[in-house]
Amino acid sequence: MNANRILLIVLVLLIIITWILPPFTTRIKYNKGGIGEKVFLEIGGVQQGMIIKGNDMQTPVLLFLSGGPGIPEYFLAYQYPTFLEDEFIVCFWDWRGTGLSYSKSVTPESMNREQFIADTFEVTEYLCKRFSTDKIYLAAHSFGTSIGIQAVAERPELYYGYIAVSQIADQPRSEQLAYEYMLSLCEKEDNRALLGQLADNPYGTESYFSSGVRDKAMHTLGVGTTRNMKSVITGIFFPSLRMTDYSLKERINIWRGKSFVNQTMQDTFSFNAFETVKSVNVPVYFLAGKYDYTCCYDLQKEYFEFLDAPEKYFYTFENSAHSPLFEEPEKAEEIIKFIKSGT
Repeated sequence: MNANRILLIVLVLLIIITWILPPFTTRIKYNKGGIGEKVFLEIGGVQQGMIIKGNDMQTPVLLFLSGGPGIPEYFLAYQYPTFLEDEFIVCFWDWRGTGLSYSKSVTPESMNREQFIADTFEVTEYLCKRFSTDKIYLAAHSFGTSIGIQAVAERPELYYGYIAVSQIADQPRSEQLAYEYMLSLCEKEDNRALLGQLADNPYGTESYFSSGVRDKAMHTLGVGTTRNMKSVITGIFFPSLRMTDYSLKERINIWRGKSFVNQTMQDTFSFNAFETVKSVNVPVYFLAGKYDYTCCYDLQKEYFEFLDAPEKYFYTFENSAHSPLFEEPEKAEEIIKFIKSGT
């Protein structure tokens, strides 16, 4: 083992010791009269976890479906605090096999959209019963939107409305457009190194995803998770290890779950909403970042215009990439207050 490898291991151990060992207990906080809980329930035959937070018990309930897949949405809300807990009782639920819901008892065969939709209904029904309401709001981000749009289409009676943050429309086409855009941007910026990596690992090849060049290019060019996040390692991995509302084991399980998802969900990038959901019977609200190429902005808009709904609203976030709710929270707060006013 050479000196550089030893140094790397030492640095990693120091990061772990410094950043994640001290806080072993949850530090979920809430105002007097509100709620702050970490809840574990049997959903779909396996134990699954969620965090429920809100500053006012009289506000509507909102279930938030995480993106990733495999990265808890609560992490982004933790990393980029928003107003959501002032406006709703928010349930951040971790999908089976991920984060708080990671378990070796979860089978690879159960990691499919049909099961996720069934789990969503079960969590929704729990929240309705728990908070004595007939309906809740459903919000989803990125991968979560592939489940959320199907859930509201199948059982609209459960939901006041659907809030889509970076809605997946036609992911194969989105990936192709993203690749072409990143090539052109690299040429424009004369980024020879990244251009070469993209050319050597073109979209459509296994190495495009497995080599990490896709994520590297998206974050380097400002079209990934956020406009300013330049690396998944520094922007997501390290901060997730300091997320003190998750225990040490739970933080480790985020990445065990992410690895499990990557191995089991081979159809992650194949969802096509145009073919799957043509109409819904609830109001829909699309929040889209202009620089989003993880789920291409133009395709989000095209799908919004295609989708039939009793009410629909499309909001463009001019300075955001894939996480407009967290990148431009002030604008998002105005929109959320408008949505909530219809309850």
